[in-house]
Amino acid sequence: MEVPCVRVEPEAGEATRSTLAEADLIDDDYEITVADGWLYVPVTDPDALSSEYDLVERAVDERRSQTTPAELLSFEPSYERLGEAALLDEDDAERARTIADAILESDLPVDTVLNKASKVKGETRVRDWELLAGEGTEVVHREYGCEFALDLAEVYFSPRLATERHRVAEQVTEGERAFDMFAGVGPFVIPFAKRGADCVGVDVNETAIDYLRENARRNGIEDRVAPICDDVREVAPDYEDWADRIVMNLPHSADAFLESAVTIAGEDCTLHYYDIQHEDDPFGPGERAIREAAEPEYEVTVETRHTVRSYAPHELNVCLDVRLEQ
Repeated sequence: MEVPCVRVEPEAGEATRSTLAEADLIDDDYEITVADGWLYVPVTDPDALSSEYDLVERAVDERRSQTTPAELLSFEPSYERLGEAALLDEDDAERARTIADAILESDLPVDTVLNKASKVKGETRVRDWELLAGEGTEVVHREYGCEFALDLAEVYFSPRLATERHRVAEQVTEGERAFDMFAGVGPFVIPFAKRGADCVGVDVNETAIDYLRENARRNGIEDRVAPICDDVREVAPDYEDWADRIVMNLPHSADAFLESAVTIAGEDCTLHYYDIQHEDDPFGPGERAIREAAEPEYEVTVETRHTVRSYAPHELNVCLDVRLEQ
């Protein structure tokens, strides 16, 4: 049976496989195959692939079964993958330990298991973790061709937003000037820079900025990234009228920073504004706040109203892609 595959030269195979795996696009029902001087990686959703990949139809063998945590437990455990770490959110310590043991015994390429020990807290949005297996909370995560080092105990990072970050990054063109107001370790900045944008990333978390600097080095784009540790409201006057694109991913309180965003925006700027609102009116509050801050200096056009994910019962995490034109 022919299935959709990414065709890649063997020397680039491991990097491609890792990138597709982190994006959860590899079809585990089929074997990765080498033939005719090419490596073929079966994929689940061809429409989710970026244009950089060579997509073909190819007959490949069905994959031999691998042991999963669910098979060892006789129930489907809930966990997230981040690099070679598995992230749990279990209140029961005994259940957490049982799941951790099964993950380590399975064929998953995981050597670290962490259980959430607190909610996200403080200005830097970090949380406490219980280390169930492994040596620490630092991981290396690969996402759509980018590599990120980070310490989960010191910085905020959500693997659930990978698809959303990729959606935005694909809009970036070479030569743009992009400004991330709450940059963290660079999950927006790094792919923007790899697409040829000149980027500024600001964050109040000094450790996050250290990792942003390291991640720029890892991805070979140090010359296109300016990491700044500061409150973006203090930085904004230095970048007045500078940006072609601005990311505001601080969904509980981004509205408090809109005045600074308007200062940073150039004469034709795209704003990616993230918000969390009730499902009855998920986009209205953000749009009204943007218009209040930007008009009449800018003509405001909402180009995309996009639901990122469900955040809590009756609450949605959304993004407004807004064009500001003078």
